[in-house]
Parts: sequence; C-alpha cells; structure tokens
Amino acid sequence: MARVAGVDLPKNKRLDVALRYIYGVGQALSDYIIASLSLDPAKRVKDLSEEEVNKINGFIAKGYKVEGDLRREVQQNIKRYMEIGSYRGYRHRRNLPVRGQRTRTNARTKRGKRKTVGASKVAREAPAAAAAPAKA
Repeated sequence: MARVAGVDLPKNKRLDVALRYIYGVGQALSDYIIASLSLDPAKRVKDLSEEEVNKINGFIAKGYKVEGDLRREVQQNIKRYMEIGSYRGYRHRRNLPVRGQRTRTNARTKRGKRKTVGASKVAREAPAAAAAPAKA
C-alpha cells in the first residue's frame, strides 16, 4: 500500500485516479505531477516501486499544500471571514450557501432536512354537556 502525503492510496486504482484521493489534489494537479515525474498514469498503485512513491511524496511536499495544512488554512479563512463580519462570514455563521445560490427552493445540502412550518392543530375543548354526566 502506497502512502503519499499521509494518505493510503487505493492499491487497485490507476495512479492518475489514486492521487486524487489526497485532499487538495484534483485531476489537473494529478496529471501535472505524473507528467513532471514522467510516470505512467495507467500504472496501478500496487505496481509502484518505493523509489516512485518517494518521488511523488517529495514532489508534493516540496511544492504544494495538501491534507492537514490545507484543511487548516481553509478553516482559518472561514473563521477570519466570520470575525471580520463579512457577508461570506455571515453566510457561514448562518449555515447558508455562500456563493450566491438561491435558497427559496433548493439549498437542501447546506440547510438540512425540511422542517415543516405552519399552523398547528390545537386540541378542541369538549362540549360541557358531553364532558359531565347529567345529574338526575
């Protein structure tokens, strides 16, 4: 099992797909890494040599912020938006979409399951004659 940037890559996937399991590495960066190191993108992770894994590790560590460092930076940016009171921070604080999407319909992923809002049924009072037995 190849371990790159603290992530165990799936051993039966192609190298170009497996690199995308690293947070911060997408298709373009994966292709760039493979081309820069002149590796075969169709090669399976289980067939990589230790030397190739070390080359990938070194390349990513040298030039890119991935995994924990990138997650930390993103969270710090969000916290900064909230502290300075920007519109984006306000949207994050209210757990609403940040990038201009509509919220009248849709936005279910961000807002969660629907909560029905409306008039609730109030229990009716029983008529006085039916409630108390008649005295004879």
